[in-house]
Amino acid sequence: MKYKRILLKLSGEVLAGDQAFGFDLDAVRRIGTEIVEVARAGVQIAMVVGGGNMLRGRDLEALGVERSQADYMGMLATVMNALCLQDVLEKCGVPTRVQTAIEMRQMAEPYIRRRALRHLEKGRIVIFAAGTGSPYFSTDTAAALRAAETGADCLLKATKVDGIYSADPRKHPEAVLLHRLTYMEALGRRLEVMDAAAFSLCMENSIPIVVMNMLKKGNLKDFLVLDKDIGTVVSE
Repeated sequence: MKYKRILLKLSGEVLAGDQAFGFDLDAVRRIGTEIVEVARAGVQIAMVVGGGNMLRGRDLEALGVERSQADYMGMLATVMNALCLQDVLEKCGVPTRVQTAIEMRQMAEPYIRRRALRHLEKGRIVIFAAGTGSPYFSTDTAAALRAAETGADCLLKATKVDGIYSADPRKHPEAVLLHRLTYMEALGRRLEVMDAAAFSLCMENSIPIVVMNMLKKGNLKDFLVLDKDIGTVVSE
């Protein structure tokens, strides 16, 4: 396999499936089944999960909530998603650990890098929640940070679109899928699929970024196990 250890970034919208808010448990179970299949094939999987299906800090800020407070509320949403995903994965038979950047020991381990590495080496899936633990940082940046800290071979961003397009395909039907980009091209185009801090952190640590559609059944296995050309790869 091309990638032995990956950092999988799951957006909250993916967990919501076709719903506008909350969990679509059928979608979560399907995603969980695919993740388990890849883990059993030998890929070490760490994950960062977003909270957009619950709430977003920037949306609360727009409503008048102070920015830091809004971001902390968003971090709590990612913890709820992580616990839901943990339950699904463990019911599929794969041991899973949730580690949070903000301590809440009654429900999850605190983030400790060496402990996370040990879990991965033992074949456990590790879900990192609560972002970086600090406001003003997105979960994309948290994913890039954890990918660098855990020595991930790839940051795989799972979304509801097939990859990175030349423009927003929902607004511009003529937009084309870009299969390969360099980090500098991604930064220069100001692509909104990830923030600049996340792109820069991956560039500094030579971590390729793969953007793919997680809602298409089999995409994860096809890319990681069968080495099919899927989505968009951003690399050197």
